[in-house]
Amino acid sequence: MVSVHSVLGEKVTMPVEIRDADAASAMFLADAGAARKILSGMALEPVVVAGRAICSLAFVRYIDGDLGPYHEFAFALLVRRPGDRSSTGVYIPWLPVNQSFTCAAGREIWGFPKEIADIRITRCGPGKRCEVRLDGRLVVAVQTHGGIPTPSRFGGASIAAYTRLDGKLHSTAWVMNPSDVRMRLGGASVELGDHPAAEQMRSLGLPRRSLFTSQIGALRMTFEDAREI
Repeated sequence: MVSVHSVLGEKVTMPVEIRDADAASAMFLADAGAARKILSGMALEPVVVAGRAICSLAFVRYIDGDLGPYHEFAFALLVRRPGDRSSTGVYIPWLPVNQSFTCAAGREIWGFPKEIADIRITRCGPGKRCEVRLDGRLVVAVQTHGGIPTPSRFGGASIAAYTRLDGKLHSTAWVMNPSDVRMRLGGASVELGDHPAAEQMRSLGLPRRSLFTSQIGALRMTFEDAREI
């Protein structure tokens, strides 16, 4: 049965489809204790590798999709439900966007922690730069530095995105189909400003050298309804 949500007086039919987008991301090793603190009360635990948690910073330019065109920045932790290795997914503590409709839809349909911000994404040689500002003040800037063409191994892969909706843990099936992918070891610069989200990133040990970065030239995605855990 197809579900339909009403957002700001408009109907959103599930699943939500993103037909054209591009993205860049950087992955980092992070302080596991700080990650557990961010996840406190969420019935989630960080995925830990060699005593370190894993976090990522990503930015997306949505060109054509059911929620309209917009820019988005994502600060995410790799997580799982305690005792269930098959439940690996992402928890996103902060997800600013630059358009009001996707902000309302993200909050109401899935429980994503979206807020309106000034998000500027620009080309910088072979890489990209994203600056996120609130009230004219820098919160975070991430710059990637290009990479080499890499076959995508994630076409059609479904990732669990965990959120808190109506005070309860939910999981959303998030399917990605990327192409024109470039990757490299390291390859990211991070600058942090003054904001609670920036302080959370600092608590994880950022800025620091990234494990690797990726750029996706063409990205299609679908988001299913949020399901209570």
